[in-house]
Amino acid sequence: MSLEERISGWIDAHEAEFLADLARLVAIPSVRGEAREGAPFGDGPRAALDEMLRLCAGYGFATAEYGGAMGSADFNSLPAALDILGHLDIVAPGEGWSSDPYAVTVREDGCAYGRGTDDDKGPLVMALYAFRCLKELGVELGGGCRLLFGTDEESGSGDLHYYYDGHAPAPNTFTPDSGFPVYNVEKGMYRAEITRAWPEDAGPGPGLRSARGGFRVNVVPAEAEAELSGLDAPAALKLGGAAADACGVELYAEDVPGGCLLRVHGRQAHAATPWEGCNAVTALFAVLAALPLEGEAAASVRELNRLLPHGGWRGEAAGIAQGDALSGELTISANVLELSASGLSLVCDARVPLCADDSNCRAPFERALGAAGFAVAGEMVPGHHTPGDGAFVRALLASYERYTGLKGECLATGGGTYVHDIPGGVAFGAGMPGFDTRLHGADERIRVSDALTASKIFALAIVKICNKEEAK
Repeated sequence: MSLEERISGWIDAHEAEFLADLARLVAIPSVRGEAREGAPFGDGPRAALDEMLRLCAGYGFATAEYGGAMGSADFNSLPAALDILGHLDIVAPGEGWSSDPYAVTVREDGCAYGRGTDDDKGPLVMALYAFRCLKELGVELGGGCRLLFGTDEESGSGDLHYYYDGHAPAPNTFTPDSGFPVYNVEKGMYRAEITRAWPEDAGPGPGLRSARGGFRVNVVPAEAEAELSGLDAPAALKLGGAAADACGVELYAEDVPGGCLLRVHGRQAHAATPWEGCNAVTALFAVLAALPLEGEAAASVRELNRLLPHGGWRGEAAGIAQGDALSGELTISANVLELSASGLSLVCDARVPLCADDSNCRAPFERALGAAGFAVAGEMVPGHHTPGDGAFVRALLASYERYTGLKGECLATGGGTYVHDIPGGVAFGAGMPGFDTRLHGADERIRVSDALTASKIFALAIVKICNKEEAK
């Protein structure tokens, strides 16, 4: 029996254990919280780190932790030829789940549901089971392989320096935090905070008292709301209904003293793929712009509706639309809004192609918003590109092809992964092409058969890379 067949048999035989171990991690609400000693990103991420360390140690792998922020497990004691880097922190579940987001629920469609099943607890367990498989099959490697797991990828990757300040990356690194086949190009990032202040002015006409929407800069928001004065709920629904319909969102209103409260319900998505969501904040702008509201708050919203219109995720209205053949086109989404009687703050997340820089992206964006009376703060992070013709990437693609029967190729992503700043790093798995994992949305999921296939792919890739030869 070939090694590939032995790997496949072992992984398939351990499906139930895989799901049970995944459930142990999914049960932990590892959203970033308040820092404390030994838990720089809060109690939830630290609890997930401790549980992952227990899992790895329980299967006989030497473990270590780094400042309560990152952990590692080594396949053997040899110098690492390969690092596999994933994360245990999650985005908040949000609304709209049909099962407990902190439990692994396997349904008749063959999928396991729960927050973190895809991003990124599930892929870490897939990598751990690749370790287990090779260890229990008695496979010896000519080089070391280290599994690394952090706790702050969703909030800026402030955890990485806890490890990399004292450790050089392995010659090869992949993160199972994207999709197959291989993502060797990552767009850059431009996160801009738009602000504007004005004197409080409760005029006699209908006005905008407050507004808010979104909860995280890298998540397209599904919910937004605004409180109005001088306009009742039936009038607001009548006047704003057409705009809501055009945006494809649900609009609700209820009367409050002196006015009404509007709520917009859209669809959550990852900021790297804004077309997959329906942005409640920009839809709220469109609704408010359709209402006869007076005052500077309402005027500011009308300007934002013009410059960042609903569905205008390419950035044409702000003068920054661009793209290139290697990394694709720029995307931008307005994701976190806070508006009060005296000013507003709006945080946008732009994923920019390799051709973008300060002169053709940041500067024109600041000029366009500045001309409309807004201040803009934010810096650009350049993109990442690892050539796809090296031995490392070829080994990954060969492993993918062996277990899927699909053609391997290198792709670009707008999602910034853990390897963005690691020379030679790529994203490899764990989502299969064409399957919607509902990343960062309600009912996040993995297809169980795909997860098992990913574990097989990882195991074979480890052998190929650490032994520097084709697996027999």
